[in-house]
Amino acid sequence: MSELLKITLPDGSVREVAPGTTPADIAAAIGPGLAKAALAARVDGELRDITRPLEADAQLALVTARDEADALELVRHDYAHLLAEAVQALFPGTQITFGPATDDGFYYDFAPKDRPFTEEDLPAIEAKMRALIAADKPLRREVWSREQLISRWKQQGETFKAEWAAELPGDEPLTVYWSGDDWLDMCRGPHLASTGKLDPQAFKLTRVSGAYWRGDQKNAMLSRIYGTGWLNKKQLDAHLTRLEEAAKRDHRKLGGEMDLFHLQQEAHGSVFWHPKGFRVWRELEAYMRRAIDAAGYREVKTPQVMDARQWEQSGHWGKYRENMFVIPDEVPNTEDDGPVISGEADWMALKPMNCPAHVLIFRQGIKSYRDLPLRLYENGCCHRNEPHGALHGLMRVRQFTQDDAHIFCREDQIVDEVRAFCALADRIYKDFGFTYAIKLALRPEKRFGTEAMWDQAESELRDAVVRAGLATEEYGWEELPGEGAFYAPKLEWHLTDAIGRTWQVGTIQSDRVLPERLDASYIAEDGEKHRPVMLHRAIFGSYERFIGILIEHFAGRLPAWLAPVQAVVATIVSEADDYARDALAQLQAAGIRAEIDLRNEKINYKVREHSLQKVPYLLVVGKREAEEGTVAIRTLGEQQQKVMPLAEAIALLKGEATPPDLR
Repeated sequence: MSELLKITLPDGSVREVAPGTTPADIAAAIGPGLAKAALAARVDGELRDITRPLEADAQLALVTARDEADALELVRHDYAHLLAEAVQALFPGTQITFGPATDDGFYYDFAPKDRPFTEEDLPAIEAKMRALIAADKPLRREVWSREQLISRWKQQGETFKAEWAAELPGDEPLTVYWSGDDWLDMCRGPHLASTGKLDPQAFKLTRVSGAYWRGDQKNAMLSRIYGTGWLNKKQLDAHLTRLEEAAKRDHRKLGGEMDLFHLQQEAHGSVFWHPKGFRVWRELEAYMRRAIDAAGYREVKTPQVMDARQWEQSGHWGKYRENMFVIPDEVPNTEDDGPVISGEADWMALKPMNCPAHVLIFRQGIKSYRDLPLRLYENGCCHRNEPHGALHGLMRVRQFTQDDAHIFCREDQIVDEVRAFCALADRIYKDFGFTYAIKLALRPEKRFGTEAMWDQAESELRDAVVRAGLATEEYGWEELPGEGAFYAPKLEWHLTDAIGRTWQVGTIQSDRVLPERLDASYIAEDGEKHRPVMLHRAIFGSYERFIGILIEHFAGRLPAWLAPVQAVVATIVSEADDYARDALAQLQAAGIRAEIDLRNEKINYKVREHSLQKVPYLLVVGKREAEEGTVAIRTLGEQQQKVMPLAEAIALLKGEATPPDLR
């Protein structure tokens, strides 16, 4: 008789079972309720199918809908496979490629036989997916060889799958998943036990787009079908409501309505800031300058274009070359009048980040340990050659300006500097009304530096957050394996907006690699040269993206101190024009950004128009107000108006229009 396996459950109890027992068997032995609720299992921390046999002693945790992150990933993966099966059933000859889960759903890329798919196809595909769910088809895992996979795909005419299978490691077991006995896809898994475990009312196909095979525009164009998938209809309905609200808040739509900025093909990925939009920018810039000046930073300005050799030395040329805008550095031709371009070493590049330039400033002159920490700040304009398809309003651009700083410090100063940055970021985010979570992104698979350097850097960041009292559930503290930069681990600040979306914005990274590669040093107390540690940090991230987030967070109704126009004086009758002009002059003298509306239009029209412009305050004046020296104040979003003396109104508006750090 085979030796029994010892399976340890989360409560510490141990069950002895025969080899080949599945997590589903153990769930059933515990009770029928758990057997019904269990969706998958974690075996020694690895997420697995609930029907996959256990092979050895293990720690076992059963996954249910209460384990929402795991459960959502499972169902979305299943919905993607279901989508592919439904499409091939409805459109014979369609080739399948890949279909991953996403943050709020799933997609699958197809090579249609006859024509690209359109959104008119989605209702029929949804209906077929629901029929497959109703059929409750078992989802079964099998291990195949690479040769089996290639043969299968070639027989089925699946040229894209065959190409991919041919590149898979030949010495590793590869897995496929059957849906019933008539459809399969190669996949690592895991999956639910059957299609019937999915809620047929908890998914929706949302849109169709084009996508290149393997993301390369030189390859075939595919049809990508997107969907959103959830554990139940209530979650789906809540998500669709959020999408509707997000559409209303879209910064591109509001940016046009409010005359803040525009984008056009003549400058792909770069923003044309209009006077009102640039006023928002200037207020943010002034706010940040006050913050960094008070925190002991020194502002600098560095070149836009730098020699490729500098980027090679820093390591960015090898990592970011494809995303950099490069230009030839012309050298004189002594034989004729035209310029010649020499080899690769004579390329220049628009900077995609500011870090190497700040090291070059640090290297000017001898630095002593007494000079540290040295905090260099720059509103640095950077360029990255993002793909056209990835560009998205202010959120993903090619030209952007970072609120970027680098702190050069000694080893013994790192924790205090990170703690100080945490306090600064906390104050700034709270000034804008954001809550946030802090996450620690740990070493990626491909990285520079030694393991000891990474151990130390990760420990320092962790220690700083713990000492700052932020490594708690309240602040969403989490560690993210493999998500650090290639040169350093980093702390990330994830803001939550008014409709519950999260945005990764601020960051601080503890870097020992770049000072080494670019030969930065200081003279320590012992009289010898030592390497400084370089802390890369930002709070807004980029001005463009942060403004986009603010527009969507506030639905365009920016706080009065940020609003490009803080108040409009609007007349009811022409007899009040002179009084309105006087009121405007007093508002502007008080430092309030005010405008006047003397047009011969009904007041309701004026109210509606300035509301669409998201002006925080409308000061309505008529004949009575002119006679009494009063104004009727309408606050954006409120129905009622308040009548008060002009001086009192100016005092009220001046308080609201003052930035929070100056109040």
